[in-house]
Amino acid sequence: MPIKTHTPRNTQPKNDLERTAYPVLSEEHVALLESVGDRRTLEPGNVVFEVGQDSYDFHHMLSGTMDVIDRTDGHTVVTVSAPNFLGELGMLMGQRTFFAAEIGERAEVITVKNEVLRELIATNPEFSDIIVTAFAARRRLIMEWGEGRLTLVGDPTNRTTLRLLEFATRSLVPHRFVDRTKEGWENALGHHCALPDADCLALIGKDEMLVNPRAREVASALGLDLEAKADKLFDVLVVGAGPAGLAASVYSASEGLNVISIEDTAIGGQAGTSSRIENYLGFPRGISGADLAYLGEVQAVKFGARFTVPRRATKLHCKKTHYEVELDDETCIRTRSIVLANGVQYQRLPLDDLERLEGHGVYYAATELEARFCKNTEVVIIGGGNSAGQAAMFLSRHAKHVHLLVRRDGLSETMSSYLSTRILSDPSITLWTQSEVCHLDGEDRLAAVHIKNRQTGEVKQVDSQALFIMIGAAPNTGWLDGQVDLDAKGFIKTGADVSLETRGYATSMPGIYAVGDIRSGSVKRVASAVGEGSVVVSAVHGFLADS
Repeated sequence: MPIKTHTPRNTQPKNDLERTAYPVLSEEHVALLESVGDRRTLEPGNVVFEVGQDSYDFHHMLSGTMDVIDRTDGHTVVTVSAPNFLGELGMLMGQRTFFAAEIGERAEVITVKNEVLRELIATNPEFSDIIVTAFAARRRLIMEWGEGRLTLVGDPTNRTTLRLLEFATRSLVPHRFVDRTKEGWENALGHHCALPDADCLALIGKDEMLVNPRAREVASALGLDLEAKADKLFDVLVVGAGPAGLAASVYSASEGLNVISIEDTAIGGQAGTSSRIENYLGFPRGISGADLAYLGEVQAVKFGARFTVPRRATKLHCKKTHYEVELDDETCIRTRSIVLANGVQYQRLPLDDLERLEGHGVYYAATELEARFCKNTEVVIIGGGNSAGQAAMFLSRHAKHVHLLVRRDGLSETMSSYLSTRILSDPSITLWTQSEVCHLDGEDRLAAVHIKNRQTGEVKQVDSQALFIMIGAAPNTGWLDGQVDLDAKGFIKTGADVSLETRGYATSMPGIYAVGDIRSGSVKRVASAVGEGSVVVSAVHGFLADS
């Protein structure tokens, strides 16, 4: 592996993403900034912000240059030249800064306070579109460049490493990855001290090392894990940031409500792991679940919503005037209303060695991360729903062959017609009906899958290093401890299922609503989840107005 080199970058666009990231503001927008900001002159070497700051002000450069610097080794990530502005998505998300910024050439700038910029974004749609879109594009560029204070070091087939890579990638945390299984991997780090033997290391800047950390420990070290202030009372707490939760956050924030959303894995929920969603309105060419989730998060942040990830709700406390939701770090969020959108969790198969092989050939999502392990191997997918079908189409482009297993006689009852038609006509995919996995082989990682025909009892072996289990999921409602009415399967009852007087997505508890996959009777589709998350906000508004 070659030593990482740092190519000087500037804000002269070379492609569409860079053109989006570095737009030139109109005279009208510059005048708008000057009307609410201060014009001043900054000298070479002046520090505009440092690594780890909670926030910083917006700077539009009329002349001169500004260098964005990685303090880990002192190299310049990008030089911003006038006329342009400084900032990226973390500025709106309440994240601490990944880099520092210093004046290069003497610069004349217009400085706008962070809170004033937020007000402009909330009240001026045309200006907002330009700034927010540019900030989002800059985050994508940082991801592409592999810049940032976080370096993950490990074996990509290791479960701990894979989970941290999934968190960093899906949460758009700027990072780079060093594969410890490749020859010469140490040279890519430039560290002079010996590194401990561990499943995964997270190197934060040049001074901090975390050994086999959890995702939240990494987020906390980077300043991404927003803390819920004990004395803060929110209008709405959205539990879960899948399609339903994102929609609820967007609409709550856009209508002026003070909203915070928590998610225990990564923004997008299970939908965020979908390789391609082709039947979502407005995207005729399809869109990945990760991209849809990212756009939804940016939209919510634009209106002022806050996200704290990864954090999990563990207990619900009912007070006289509000609710308190306890999190897995024993802090509490105080809120006047709650939208439950925390979806479902993957179901596991009763197979020996399954847990041991999870992350070592057994997976529950089919993204680019998992696709790397499918090259030159037979892939087995269990499941007959749309997620399984999308995974089969996606993985067929990476694997030697894909085997799709279903317990039924076919796909017509469980999968959209357009997907099942493609699968049945694709020579790189074999459909196994009336079939199930009965045994797994493998020591350090999966080596073979044994498939049993449920009618004849015949067992066949497929040599495979990648098994994807997509057989549905169970609702995440255990933490509610019976305080909200559930159906026989553990899904939350809403509306008429609670009583004749209960409306829409209201639960048995006043001010608590349920939307998306966690709701009893819901349609397990992205579009319906987004619709429910959007519509529920009117009921939340009504409740808050009356309380």
